[in-house]
Amino acid sequence: MKRHAVLWSLIVLAVVMLAPFVIVALNALKTPAQYASDGPLALPSDITFQGVIDFWDRVGFGQKLLNSFIISGSVAVLAVVVSVLNAYALGIGRIRGRSWILIAFLVANTLPQEAMVYPLYFLAKETGLYDTQLSVIIIFTIIQAAFGTYLLSSTYAGFPHELLEAARIDGANKWQTLVRIVVPISRPTLGVLFVFSFIWTWNEFFLPLVLLISNDTQTVPVALGVLQGQRLMDATMTSASALLGVIPAIAFFLIFQRTLTRGITAGAVK
Repeated sequence: MKRHAVLWSLIVLAVVMLAPFVIVALNALKTPAQYASDGPLALPSDITFQGVIDFWDRVGFGQKLLNSFIISGSVAVLAVVVSVLNAYALGIGRIRGRSWILIAFLVANTLPQEAMVYPLYFLAKETGLYDTQLSVIIIFTIIQAAFGTYLLSSTYAGFPHELLEAARIDGANKWQTLVRIVVPISRPTLGVLFVFSFIWTWNEFFLPLVLLISNDTQTVPVALGVLQGQRLMDATMTSASALLGVIPAIAFFLIFQRTLTRGITAGAVK
């Protein structure tokens, strides 16, 4: 009985979580006249993609989509690389002041973006990187790497010393030990970090809003927010914008779902 109760509870929870997405998808496939006459909860009598097409053309969604993929993908890859190098030095290398360095990374993760926006804006202006994707990539790589370093350093601290000692006996240097032993064994954890870094960067709005002002450099969340604030859109086009904004992140999550599940179930490195 308990299993059935838990199962039904999960089903109800899934329905509640999916209901807003389904409603948005249905409204995106309606015409403005259908939405006005039947309301937001009615099924579309005639399915049309005109709202999606109009929104895509109005914002140049293809370019915004490419910008978001470039920024999020670059940040995810670079954050994993930087996190591995930092965590290898802190967790396995056991450098001096390790605890204080980890505290600094932890504090960096708690800083609100509002407190960092002016210094980052000033630095981007002074270095000539303002309104470039490179500035956002550098900033979010550092932000995501701070979390990744804190996560991986605790994992690497419990890394089996027998493997490291065996590698030293076989003549492997520190770089070879990292590439051939540490990284392959910790691949599930790195996969989780990669997925989270991509999705978190994809959903970022505030800093890209400040640093990316040109239409050619803006990301999907910024384009959606700026457009809805400047121009009037009907309900169906607004639903289409919400649908197009969330579908790429969901698709990425589903593609890497196995990687995410494997990383979570793997737990710490044994």
